[in-house]
Amino acid sequence: MEYFMLLATDGEDVHEARMAARPAHLKRLEALQAEGRLITAGPNPMPDNPERVSGSLIVAQFESLDAAQAWAEADPYVDAGVYEEVLIKPFKAVFK
Repeated sequence: MEYFMLLATDGEDVHEARMAARPAHLKRLEALQAEGRLITAGPNPMPDNPERVSGSLIVAQFESLDAAQAWAEADPYVDAGVYEEVLIKPFKAVFK
């Protein structure tokens, strides 16, 4: 297993869609955590309004880049149209 960073950018005016899809999104992250594969995950608060976010960061283990991509594409935020873009890169966990 390798670590990957998933950096997602929200689209415009997606706050309500994000809130509606959030429980299902968190459930998937909790599953990664229960499997011991999640290093960290969380939203990127907007600098001028910390109650709103501009995207999310997830660092977790996957079998491959393709597996990380498939996992990201199945995210409830993708289905709900929250994420405009998801950047996935290998990640080297120097400190945990």
